[in-house]
Amino acid sequence: MQLKTKEFESLFTDGLVGLAEIFEKNQFELRIAGGAVRDLLAGKRPEDVDFATTATPEEMKGMFQAAGVRMINNKGEKHGTITARLHDENFEVTTLRVDVQTDGRHAEVEFTTDWEKDAERRDLTINSMFLGLDGTLYDYFQGYEDLKNKKVRFVGSASLRIQEDYLRILRYFRFYGRVATEPGQHEPETLEAIRENGRGLAGISGERIWVELKKMLVGNHADHLLELVYELGLAQYTGLPADGNVEEMKQIWQKAHDSSPKPMTILAALFRSQEDVENLDLRLKVSREEKNLGLFLVKYRRDLVKKQDEYDAMKPYTDFIIDSREPESQSKVLELLKYQGEKKLLDELSRWSIPRFPVSGHDLRKLGFTSGKEIGTILQELRDMWKKSRYQMSKEELLATLNTS
Repeated sequence: MQLKTKEFESLFTDGLVGLAEIFEKNQFELRIAGGAVRDLLAGKRPEDVDFATTATPEEMKGMFQAAGVRMINNKGEKHGTITARLHDENFEVTTLRVDVQTDGRHAEVEFTTDWEKDAERRDLTINSMFLGLDGTLYDYFQGYEDLKNKKVRFVGSASLRIQEDYLRILRYFRFYGRVATEPGQHEPETLEAIRENGRGLAGISGERIWVELKKMLVGNHADHLLELVYELGLAQYTGLPADGNVEEMKQIWQKAHDSSPKPMTILAALFRSQEDVENLDLRLKVSREEKNLGLFLVKYRRDLVKKQDEYDAMKPYTDFIIDSREPESQSKVLELLKYQGEKKLLDELSRWSIPRFPVSGHDLRKLGFTSGKEIGTILQELRDMWKKSRYQMSKEELLATLNTS
């Protein structure tokens, strides 16, 4: 098969044309690899394009130096990756590899010129394809067939692929959410391999797990996939609470997923206490903002709710934001509204901007008040009055309520 789509043609910038010429001149093959091929076959323009070649890193360095091409970031060299900069664009090119030894986290590799052997060490069939720069598809494990049928399968033996890097369990779930049209269409032997190898996730760093979990949570079927995490006994190895509230999570996902909730908003439904958030953070090292959102949702999901009066429905939320005086409070309350399935209020609050309280301590000093304590008390009283007026009272109207004689 030969690809001739506009997405494919659009990749051919001056930089790529220059890169292709260097490899051709030196008689080494250069192909597009992995995820970019999957995206192109699905009709999408890939965000990142990785290249694979039969040239070794040393051969690439020699070619690029001879052509006067700058190389940057030599960190990837021991894994076989050279980054070349042409026409203000970076190109990552990696030598074909085979795994010599793996420990479930990292692999020791050896270079090869055999394209099929390199494809064999990749995780999923849909990620194991190559595309020649003439548009020719090289597909050794029926990846294109799987992509067309919306199937996610490991290359060869699922158990072996997982044992090479246990994070592949979560990558499987993430790509299932991206590719499959329906939940629950897994091959039984794949799920069995995941169940048998789940404890291997205990040895994977929290940061790597969190990156994959977040991507899974914003994809399709996240409710089904999180339920699988529990059914297959993986929760305990990934920082999730052993007794997570799966039913609540499924309900929240149904209510919220159309509103682009943050990953933590969906996870919060599993938590029964703030301690669950603390434990997740200990294992996954989430960001301060993510942790605070989790703690906030667990604390307020039942207590900060709309007023039954249609006219005043949003007031508890706006009062909370104004009282908290925290820059992040509005975005946290927006996530709470997604959690509660309050789409109408979510819309309103997205357009609402925090009104500024019009009176300051300086205004009160000008009126003759001098005690700091008194000024603080008066400001709080005026603020309450201003809130009751739905933030409508002006500075003049508020100050006119004071008896300064």
